Amino acid sequence: MSPSSDYLIDRRRLRRKLSFWRLAAIAAIAAAALFAILRYGGPDPTTKLVPHIARLSIQGLITGDSDTIDLIKSIGDSRASAVLLDIDSPGGTTTGAEKIYDEVRRLAAKKPVVAVVGTLAASGGYIAAIGADAIVARGNSLVGSIGVLFQYPNFHKAMETVGVKVEEVKSSPLKAAPNPFEPASEAARAAIADLVGDSFTWFKELVKERRNLDDAELAKVVDGRVFTGRQGVPLKLVDMIGGEREAIEWLETTKGVAKKLPVRDWKKPRSFERLGLLDSAASVARTLGFASLAGLLEQGARTAATGMLDGMVAIWQAPSSN
Repeated sequence: MSPSSDYLIDRRRLRRKLSFWRLAAIAAIAAAALFAILRYGGPDPTTKLVPHIARLSIQGLITGDSDTIDLIKSIGDSRASAVLLDIDSPGGTTTGAEKIYDEVRRLAAKKPVVAVVGTLAASGGYIAAIGADAIVARGNSLVGSIGVLFQYPNFHKAMETVGVKVEEVKSSPLKAAPNPFEPASEAARAAIADLVGDSFTWFKELVKERRNLDDAELAKVVDGRVFTGRQGVPLKLVDMIGGEREAIEWLETTKGVAKKLPVRDWKKPRSFERLGLLDSAASVARTLGFASLAGLLEQGARTAATGMLDGMVAIWQAPSSN
């Protein structure tokens, strides 16, 4: 028996409705993705079109990540008249801090830059700060911690207790030294000390040059301690006490920046994976029957980059209390 005409008409209507809702769902996903790109993909595009003061935040652990480097470069190519480098960081990797410093100096060759210290600009955070033309800090901000650290764990005693020994064959005694599974040899410790000493010399010379210190003044600030902003002014680690308002006044009076310019935030793109957008979009796509698209979105979520500190670090750690 052939299907009735009413049945065929109902089938066509059902297909049309299903097609409509699938297209509507795809449009919704596309709209959500566009919103995320505009909302979280970086600075407002209008920031490149009108004069303003750019505010760039350097916060948390410094690794010299590509997003931060690209953002600094983009500010250099924008219509920003000056830059507020908003720093609140205990430091990070020595190489990462060096990368940030180099890019800030390139930026300062194009536009005046002033660092505004929040709670902390220590070690690698201070390296970033001295890349600016001037440093403004609160009276109770912490600055300094000029030094380099290389840490490594040693599980030798614990493994002896358990009765486990790691055997190895290596090309030379200093290959992969220090080894966490055996006591560090004197030669290995000496080699690491040479690395730390070389980076420390670089750090000290950078501070001496950028802060215009003589040898006696430098010796007072390079023992690894942190100083308050008030202490930092006479030590020449800080130029003035204050915050963003004082930094803007300095830009206007010293660098000739136009008065009452708007201050606009320049931010790194936020990770789609952190926002959960990729996983959410994948779930919607799979529900609607788009398995291939869902697979691509899920793969993107799985391959989102993660980072960790490695190698020598220039970082300040607050002592813990028992």
